Amino acid sequence: MTPTQDLSILYLISQASLLVQLVMLLLVVLSVVSWYWIFRKWFQIRAAYSDTGTFEREFWSGGDLNTLYQSAAASREDAGGIERIFESGYREFTKLRAKSHDHAAIIDGSRRAMRATQQREMDDLEAHLAFLATVGSVAPYIGLFGTVWGIMNAFRGLANVTTASLASVAPGIAEALVATAIGLFAAIPAVVAYNRFTHDIDRIGIRFDSFMEEFSNILQRHLR
Repeated sequence: MTPTQDLSILYLISQASLLVQLVMLLLVVLSVVSWYWIFRKWFQIRAAYSDTGTFEREFWSGGDLNTLYQSAAASREDAGGIERIFESGYREFTKLRAKSHDHAAIIDGSRRAMRATQQREMDDLEAHLAFLATVGSVAPYIGLFGTVWGIMNAFRGLANVTTASLASVAPGIAEALVATAIGLFAAIPAVVAYNRFTHDIDRIGIRFDSFMEEFSNILQRHLR
């Protein structure tokens, strides 16, 4: 074979030791799964932004709260997170208002209902982000483990060679470094996606908090 063929990526992977090949396979699997969740979370967060903006425009357009509530309750499964927060808060508000005349208890109950729904929505948005964080932090070390093991094998092979040269050790070192490269390929997108998604989810959470406070003030005015 020519030197170029000997040092091609596929040839290096095929000639690596079994343990290094298993490390590479693990990293490829982690990369594929992380890319799957990157796309899934990207679409989910994008939809959350769109749903939040649409409902906020509809809410602040001055429409009737009962009409908004009936619309949200009828399409709860397909509604956005902020719409479900509104629906749960207004449902609790109407239920408590029919049973009690304590304004503070009514508003507090509505806030608790909205807060519980908000927590469920945030948990859903944050699901599987921990996996991306784990891949981003662990994948380079897994690749480094494969590299160290491969280099150890390369230098052990020199013990059977009377004259050591760079040409005799280079293929072993090159195939070992492939594991590090695959580890970085898996880690970098996961870290970038995790940081971006965390920032976007925090912004959505702030919008949820602001809406709940403003909606609570509107409910207080209705009681007065």
